Amino acid sequence: MNYPTNDQGHLTIEGVDAVELAKEYGTPLYVYDVSHIRRTMRAFKAIFEKENVPYVVSYASKSFATKAIYQVAQQEGIHADIVSGGELYTALKARFNPKHLSFNGNNKSLEELKFALESGVGTIIVDNFLELNLLSELAQEYNLVQDILLRISPGISAHTHEFISTGQQDSKFGFDLLTGQAKEAYDIAIADANLNLKGVHAHIGSQIFDVTGFEKNAALLAETAYSWGWQPNIINVGGGFGIRYTNTDSPLPESDYVSAIIQTLKKKSEEYKWSMPEIWIEPGRSVVGTAGQTLYTIGSRKDIPDLRHYLSVDGGMGDNIRPALYQADYEALLANRPNDTPKEIVRVAGKYCESGDMLVLEQGLPETKPGDILSVLSTGAYGYAMASNYNRNPRPAVVFVENGHHQLVVARESYKHLIALDYDYNIQ
Repeated sequence: MNYPTNDQGHLTIEGVDAVELAKEYGTPLYVYDVSHIRRTMRAFKAIFEKENVPYVVSYASKSFATKAIYQVAQQEGIHADIVSGGELYTALKARFNPKHLSFNGNNKSLEELKFALESGVGTIIVDNFLELNLLSELAQEYNLVQDILLRISPGISAHTHEFISTGQQDSKFGFDLLTGQAKEAYDIAIADANLNLKGVHAHIGSQIFDVTGFEKNAALLAETAYSWGWQPNIINVGGGFGIRYTNTDSPLPESDYVSAIIQTLKKKSEEYKWSMPEIWIEPGRSVVGTAGQTLYTIGSRKDIPDLRHYLSVDGGMGDNIRPALYQADYEALLANRPNDTPKEIVRVAGKYCESGDMLVLEQGLPETKPGDILSVLSTGAYGYAMASNYNRNPRPAVVFVENGHHQLVVARESYKHLIALDYDYNIQ
């Protein structure tokens, strides 16, 4: 594969020199191609509009939540799904329309629910009986009627890592369908004057490469509602559309996933003589994953004859925990010379004091030297979102690149930030 370069032979991102970005902003550095994000958001919308069905594309912001990405989403006319008070606060500070927010999550606190109602969040996706009761009481206290969806655990297992599979019966998420919990929740919600039950929701997992699970999920949600004698306004099938991390991944085009969902629900609507429900999807990784990459500065190396070459960089599991957490695979390239012929196979190691701190297990690279810039590709989802201060390392900066221009959207943390909430111990 040939990567875009400039006259210096450096990798370019939307026309901007990646090596110069590393020099200006330092490393590790998350870089996002905003044009790529916009194209993906528009592609999801275009499928629904071509099929002429009611829809909402709701960006699953747990994959990457900053003021800047909420602003891009709002500019592109899509909604956002949030899962915490912190994401809600960020979206509001970005001036995102709260009516276009849906609040997900399996253990929303009383304070978070109050915050959501006070902020005018459009839809709350109710996950359990405690939340259902709390929300009813709060809505009555605030003298309002809150739109809700019921999250259902549908008993559909996606073929993905067990930690990111959420639709099976043995899951912490949602009202269980098979044991009757979902029907019980429906009976409570539909009779509650302070809650406006708009529809049902189920998310079967992440990084899924075929349409079968989505078709089953859409059909099951429709069948469930019909069995209750109820036509929902909204059927939300979640997200989980797979992306390419390495050449072993074979994701489908956005159109394949969404068209399969639409056709399934069209058939069910005709069968049940329903008006077409509004179809909601929640893409996150598929919006930002391949749009992002992380730049690192190469440091030391360790050569073990006849066994392994370790190449160390100035980041690691503190800015990308996924390889350690999910055994996730990535590909990397040398930003100085991205199209040079590889000369050796290296293992890219992080700087954190853990043997498992590896970013790429096997990567072909040209000859490298300390100070070279390495780019790890497709890190736009769950890199910054899951970053930590492990080993008291500051979290990286985030830069957006678009139309040949670049802008800092999250500043790099400093050592002062690390101790900003610390207190001296003075008990004798």
